[in-house]
Amino acid sequence: MPSLAAPAEISQKAHQKTKRPPAADRVYAHVKEGVLERRYEGGALLTEGELAEAVGVSRTPVREALLRLEAEGLIRLYPKKGALVLPVSAQEIADVVETRLLVEEHAARKAVPAPPALLERLAELLARQEAQAAAGDLAAAAVTDRSFHAEIVRSGGNEILSRLYDQLRDRQLRMGVAVMHSHPDRIAKTLAEHAEILDALRAGDAEEAVAVVHRHVGWFSHLARGEVR
Repeated sequence: MPSLAAPAEISQKAHQKTKRPPAADRVYAHVKEGVLERRYEGGALLTEGELAEAVGVSRTPVREALLRLEAEGLIRLYPKKGALVLPVSAQEIADVVETRLLVEEHAARKAVPAPPALLERLAELLARQEAQAAAGDLAAAAVTDRSFHAEIVRSGGNEILSRLYDQLRDRQLRMGVAVMHSHPDRIAKTLAEHAEILDALRAGDAEEAVAVVHRHVGWFSHLARGEVR
């Protein structure tokens, strides 16, 4: 007969399960989420004191979190002043678009013939994004947008390529939310192009899928050149 754990042991295990993340991790998540969702927009200056108060920690973990975020290219630290949220630059957009086209055009071609599980997952994500856009939840819609493309990349089974694509995640989300706010008419176009990609994969038309991906992702290059469409 198995022995029963002592109450103190049960209490300790329960405490371990509900233990809060380290203070620096909480600050990191708070600031990163704020930047990606545009609550902290490009050009905003964040101070250690304000962040410490917002998260309920001391300044030491704030400094640690900000160093991590600076290494990721989301902020720039200025001694005795604070952290400047870096705006999305034209060069960053151009670099992300170029990388996405290389990866996603290859992935779209390789996804044909598309397995039923992939088609079902893409249809589910498209329906979710439509609902999020209709509700005005642009941050959530941007996350689902990114998931839609990531599913196609992952379907190729190339782990190295998938990891490379995942490194673009934060930049994609930040750009996606910014575009949805500044070009609200683009949301409907995005949903329509996702539907076109899904239709091409269903039809087994690799070249059409690649063509739509090129048009869909390539649109962002117009932002880098200061063009509006």
